[in-house]
Amino acid sequence: MSNFDFSTSFSNSHFPNPIFTASGCAGSGKELAQFFSLAEIGAVVTKSIMLKARSGRATPRMAETPSGMLNSIGLQGPGVDQFLAEDIPFLQKAGARIVVSIAGETVDDYGSLARRLRGIAGVCAVEVNISCPNVENRGQVFACDLIASRAVVEVVRRTLGGELPIIVKLSPDVTDIVAIASEVISAGADGLALINTLLGMVIDIDSMRPKLGGKTGGLSGPAIRPVAVRAIYQVHQAFPKTPILGMGGVSNGRDALELVLAGASGISIGTATFGNPTAVINVKEDLEKLLIERGFSTFKEAIGFAHRGENG
Repeated sequence: MSNFDFSTSFSNSHFPNPIFTASGCAGSGKELAQFFSLAEIGAVVTKSIMLKARSGRATPRMAETPSGMLNSIGLQGPGVDQFLAEDIPFLQKAGARIVVSIAGETVDDYGSLARRLRGIAGVCAVEVNISCPNVENRGQVFACDLIASRAVVEVVRRTLGGELPIIVKLSPDVTDIVAIASEVISAGADGLALINTLLGMVIDIDSMRPKLGGKTGGLSGPAIRPVAVRAIYQVHQAFPKTPILGMGGVSNGRDALELVLAGASGISIGTATFGNPTAVINVKEDLEKLLIERGFSTFKEAIGFAHRGENG
């Protein structure tokens, strides 16, 4: 399209453009590969992988909400063995840059998963999804607890050394997201993924019961974008040198630009792909056009631009 430098980086991994899929919304990319080449986007972020196969939560699992949706999938997946045997070879053959998202019920689970990912061609980073319950601590979500968050990141850091960047996915369901960010950065995180879904609930007024089988679910879509912008802005202000993979309600280039100006070094597209499987390509093209129109010569110049002049 142009000579515009659209590249971005997370630690020692470099990507030709900043548009990624969001974990959980595109599996491992097989469905989206029907509509465009996976090599065209910055990276495919896989659905969060666990050590063992998991059937997920009871149905129904999804419910529409104003400007969004609730999901209660429960990290359904094949487990790491099948993932490595089937999904990784598919992504490698497709020429995709791969960010593997991992999730666990215990701290040791994360270390075991990280160990399995060492030395795999095409894997550019590991997303550490700590927005799931810690069975060792009465179901407390890792990302809502400073000590648990640090413990997970430390074990992944020790396991991977400096081989792969660690991008830690944080929950917005906390009082102070900057405090959680500080803890995981000091524990060895190379980047942050902001934000995961917000916990929500819908009740059917006809049946007078919760619509979701699991009662509560994660709220995503345009409704949560202002929360994402706020979280990204606050964390970038506190840690301007830590790259952020921004997500939350992005469905077009203008949405993406808002997150970039707040401080995002990359953008993940999730819910928008359910209605438009080419959303990631549309956002990529729109964002590049918007940046050029505003006089930026590189993508990186726009990261955190909304903060300019605040600190002298």
